[in-house]
Amino acid sequence: MYIYNVTTNVHESIQKEWLQWMKEKHIPNMLETGKFISAKMSQVLINEEMGGVTYSVQYTTESLETLHEYYNENANKLREEALVLFKDKIVAFRTELKVISEQFSMSLKN
Repeated sequence: MYIYNVTTNVHESIQKEWLQWMKEKHIPNMLETGKFISAKMSQVLINEEMGGVTYSVQYTTESLETLHEYYNENANKLREEALVLFKDKIVAFRTELKVISEQFSMSLKN
């Protein structure tokens, strides 16, 4: 299992618009490629020196081959829309992660 992590710093002036676009359009479009099993969006809770609000979206995929297919077949088109809509108001970087293990708590918390 692999995670394609996209961390994006978003200028405060477009934060609401960007979040809505991510939840309603971009993330569903990413999942519709058939290359990813799930997506989890989180807000990074560290104040950035450059300002803005930072988010991380982790897309889960089964193999590096599938991730490379995404790069070759879908990435440019999906990234282009963000650049057209939000121009210089966002800065993103991407990380590929290999899942080594996953563990869950056996205790229930109410």
